[in-house]
Amino acid sequence: MTFIKRLGLITTTAFLACSAAPLLGATPKPAEQSAHPAKSATATRQMEKLAADYYLFNARFEPLYATYAGDNRFDDELGLGIAPSERARRLSAYRGFARRLKAIAPSRLGAADRISYDIMAYELRTALDMASFPDHLMPVNQMGSIPMDLAVVADGKGALPLSTPKHYDNLLRRLVQLTPWIDQAIANMREGIGAGVVLPKSLIVPALPQYRDLATTDLEKNPFYAGIKNLPENFSDADKARITKAYQSEITSRLQPALARLAAFLEKEYMPAGRATSGLADLPDGAKWYQQNIVYATTTQLTPEAIHAMGLAEVARIQQQFAVVGPKMGYQGPAAELPKWVARQSRYMPFKDDREVLEVYRKLDVAVASKLPALFTLVPKSPLEQRLEPELTRATASDHYTGPSTDGKRPGIFWSVVNDATAYDRTKMTSLYLHEGRPGHHFQIALQVEKSLPDFRRFGGNNAFIEGWALYAETLGSEMGLYEEPDQYFGHLNSELLRAARLVVDTGLHAKGWTRERAIDYLKEVNGYTDQVATSAIERYMAWPAQALGYKVGALKIQELRKRAEAAFGQRFSLPAFHAVVIGDGSLPLAVLERKVDRWITEAK
Repeated sequence: MTFIKRLGLITTTAFLACSAAPLLGATPKPAEQSAHPAKSATATRQMEKLAADYYLFNARFEPLYATYAGDNRFDDELGLGIAPSERARRLSAYRGFARRLKAIAPSRLGAADRISYDIMAYELRTALDMASFPDHLMPVNQMGSIPMDLAVVADGKGALPLSTPKHYDNLLRRLVQLTPWIDQAIANMREGIGAGVVLPKSLIVPALPQYRDLATTDLEKNPFYAGIKNLPENFSDADKARITKAYQSEITSRLQPALARLAAFLEKEYMPAGRATSGLADLPDGAKWYQQNIVYATTTQLTPEAIHAMGLAEVARIQQQFAVVGPKMGYQGPAAELPKWVARQSRYMPFKDDREVLEVYRKLDVAVASKLPALFTLVPKSPLEQRLEPELTRATASDHYTGPSTDGKRPGIFWSVVNDATAYDRTKMTSLYLHEGRPGHHFQIALQVEKSLPDFRRFGGNNAFIEGWALYAETLGSEMGLYEEPDQYFGHLNSELLRAARLVVDTGLHAKGWTRERAIDYLKEVNGYTDQVATSAIERYMAWPAQALGYKVGALKIQELRKRAEAAFGQRFSLPAFHAVVIGDGSLPLAVLERKVDRWITEAK
């Protein structure tokens, strides 16, 4: 999972949501398949200017996500996108961008600009369709919010740099802007209570301790003060004194009281109003809202019913593979029970502390590096590091990746979440690293940041492509010879089983009336999860409706396209060439990716 996905269903690029709406008129003929009259310099200039304006608007509207995506030009801005006036301003801007795009003839653009045209058309149609749903009335949950996301980087060790006085000044400006955001969030949630658009109570319960911790009056424990405790030694005494005083004043006089108001509101007003139901369909117009989230998360028009059936079929297929690997691990019982049996075997949980876990990932990276040249010719320049998830977010976080900065100073980072090292499952580690590290998220996202793409594509992406690629990357472990140990192959299958089970429980929760408890029991039964692990997973899917669907839908599409290319080329098929086609232009909606692969097959043949 990338950090963008940890932030919730907020954007298709790093900044916006997606679907398919009427303002652009009828869907134009795909640019890749259109006729090719002479390329127009005017059309090219129009497209380049539109792309630049579009990105700049989005980056200023959601500047924290620009920071996480690797663009540090807006590190002193926070934005107030949840305010009704700002939402109206964004909607007006998107309509304007749509009109400008419609005025450009895609057939008069070069190949790269035609891809940009198709991506932007898709994103704008989707964003406009999402605009009618009141996601701003639920601005916080246990998976994150603007205060929580900013707290994670406030120590300067992650996406936000803190190595110069200007960096500290930038963060301080964001802290100044955080208080109005908190007050707006409270106002929105009060409106949500009146409109019946509130979180399930079961999600407010795990969120409340997080916001109580943020509101601490102890500066030494306040995450927004963390960077002050480690001021660089090369700062002058005057800068150290100025910065320290400014942070102390802002945190104690404005920010901490605002965070205390938020925590008190969640406990005394929002918790009692929390709903007992679990799914999005239980909210006003919730069925349409969920369908639109599916469009956003998968870049397809698949229905909940089709996805649910797909999930059940994939679960059954993977369980059949357990019948093969189980005996190799010493298991003789029913195939479907293999995950439960593995969960009871202490030999698969050999770690004493989190540093031992991290060391295994670092050794695994060395082993993976030796295998990659046979599968990839297109590789990122940015290095990859392995780090442990900060304690502040460790209890509710999932393992994830954050991309490199554009200046090359921050590497790509795989964040490993280890809450209890003695219970950490060794069988999952190879597959997880291929997903979060390389050739999964690191290859796709770092390459995208490094390429000469329009900024809205360079710093953007959609869930189905990003997570679909990373899940597909897990399957490459077989070709790398990394799953020869039966326990590691089981771990890969079990990880894939989770992505299949997500299709079942997510649609169950949000479209079929499943309760939280039924969904938890399903993961415990199918995946062999403990109650704690299953509960955490299901609550994530409750907080982010449809987000978890993109993994399997995207991976299945990439696998389908690979089989198509293998059949077309026969012995001439080149896996490195196929991979370069898939990730060479950054994140694409699945329909655009399919047209690109088909064009490659046709032209190459």
